Amino acid sequence: MMLIEIAVFNLESAIAAFNAGAHRIELCSAPAAGGLTPSAATMRLARKYVKIPIHVMIRPREGDFCYSEKEFETMLLDIAAAKSVGMQGVVAGILNPDGSVDEKRTAMLVDAAAPMNVTFHRAFDMTNNQDVALEAIIYAGCARILTSGGQQTASLGIEKLADLIKKAGNRISIMPGSGVNLDNITNMAERTGAKEIHLSARSFIPGKMEFKQLIVTMGRTATIPDYELQVPDEKTIKEILELFA
Repeated sequence: MMLIEIAVFNLESAIAAFNAGAHRIELCSAPAAGGLTPSAATMRLARKYVKIPIHVMIRPREGDFCYSEKEFETMLLDIAAAKSVGMQGVVAGILNPDGSVDEKRTAMLVDAAAPMNVTFHRAFDMTNNQDVALEAIIYAGCARILTSGGQQTASLGIEKLADLIKKAGNRISIMPGSGVNLDNITNMAERTGAKEIHLSARSFIPGKMEFKQLIVTMGRTATIPDYELQVPDEKTIKEILELFA
């Protein structure tokens, strides 16, 4: 059976994905930044209300994946917070300035997270050589890699994804993600041989504000406006699950 992981960016979305039947959740904050670490309170409440595995994003800031010592210390403390509330995994990635995987510190994250497992996220798509990065991540002890095959979307990187899955074998799981949706997920599964796939199934719903101050923004973009909330589409998740039933 295909494992469907849904990326969510707040507590209500986590509950919605769970209610729709998702197999696992990637819990993040800050969708406009591509996903950052959620608060400790969000972790705790998600664990209280969501009865499926939750993997927590461990990313201390937006931007690149080359972190200072203080940022790395933050990551270790966030991992401890995820472990303390009973999460099943964390999602992280660290690179060196030359675009290679920071194997030493990745292994340190794996050790800190145990017995939780670690997914190396799409920092993998920013590496200078994905074949070399694959071996480094396996050596560091990660359980899976979330990747678009080095392209903007998984559909564009589908051939590389198939190649990575073949090279990985049983040593690590390669999980396609980025731009996966109801229209392309069946093709993605068939052409790559992936056993787990990551998507957001995102939709937008109006917020509760009646008054809207349209001349001021809070740094949001046209794709994620201030007065709408990003949530997973429960109908889409259910339709995707039916494809692999």
